[in-house]
Amino acid sequence: MNLMNYELFIAFRQIRARKFQTLLSVGAIAIAVMVLTVSQALMVGFTGELYKTTVDKLPHVSVSPQEGEDYIYLYGTLMERIGTIEGVTAVSPFLTGQASFRFKDNSLNAELRGVVPSQENEISSIEEDIVEGSFRELEFSRNTVVIGSKLAEKLEVNLGDSIAVSFPNANPLSLRVVGIFHTRSPLDESLTYTSLDTARRFYDVPNVVNGVWVRLSDFNRDREVAEEIEELGYNARGWTETNPAILRTIAIERTSNNVVYGLIIVIASFGVVSTLNLSVIGATGQIGMLRAMGAPVSSIQRIFILQSGILGLLGALVGTFAGVLISLAIGQYEIPSTQADVYAGMSFIPIVVRAQDILIIILAVFLLNLITGIYPARQAAKLDPVKAISTR
Repeated sequence: MNLMNYELFIAFRQIRARKFQTLLSVGAIAIAVMVLTVSQALMVGFTGELYKTTVDKLPHVSVSPQEGEDYIYLYGTLMERIGTIEGVTAVSPFLTGQASFRFKDNSLNAELRGVVPSQENEISSIEEDIVEGSFRELEFSRNTVVIGSKLAEKLEVNLGDSIAVSFPNANPLSLRVVGIFHTRSPLDESLTYTSLDTARRFYDVPNVVNGVWVRLSDFNRDREVAEEIEELGYNARGWTETNPAILRTIAIERTSNNVVYGLIIVIASFGVVSTLNLSVIGATGQIGMLRAMGAPVSSIQRIFILQSGILGLLGALVGTFAGVLISLAIGQYEIPSTQADVYAGMSFIPIVVRAQDILIIILAVFLLNLITGIYPARQAAKLDPVKAISTR
């Protein structure tokens, strides 16, 4: 039996000999790791859902007119050039402004956004939010509009009703409601869609747009692509510039969670240290015998460090297994339909269990317990063999 096998054998023997202390140590680590695993799965799930309900609904890059201009005139050429940039998956022009909507005795102001429906849907996936009618009908029917559910409720209009639309310096129109969307956001009251041609007639402008929206295959490249577009002479900003609150929210959440996770693991690891200190006291006589038989100080230290690592590994494995099972069970919980709007329309609690997270947690707990095992290992190595044997 070589030296390492001998040290490992003694470490396992010490762990088996103190079953109650072993169960307490492994249980403490397992509970901490279980909480960490479930919390990580929830954080990843909610972060993914946040991106899905925000970034996936936003243009990744917004292009506005050149300095001193109100409109983009040759937007067709601009869109073609943007489309050739690597990573661009969709480009959509828009003409937008304020308008007053009136139906019977009800009147409200909202944004009237003229778009090319097929291209706009590639940017905002608005068709997924249509609850009545059709968004694509804007392409085929003149003088039509798609409005938000809150606006429809306040105006008391239904699908097929015609709304009077007007604004100072604009051409009044009567627009038929062909669709109602529900995004569970303030846009349901403040935004309406019409075709680009209808918006031009309403605002009495030629073949121009206010801006162009761009979607990317990798939304993390938004600033890089925006810089390329600015080289064409237009103003461009990525979603991380126009919506910094999303990044702040995610950063704050991750920081607070990581602090809590670290404290949980450190507390559990100190539980192992306490157990090993008791183990040192209980094994004083055995340590003395090993020293008397010629076992070097480094070997005594390794025995206790191995004990700490084994306890940490066992706790991490048990904890991650339990955490994964609990996470999957939580992911099956269906949010009541009455509370769906509160949770941004989610029907189930978002849970994402990633293999790399599990491996990182196990490795981190194992290494941390190896490190925390150094102190009791040194205490054991400092014992005088003669005094240790005499205390048996």
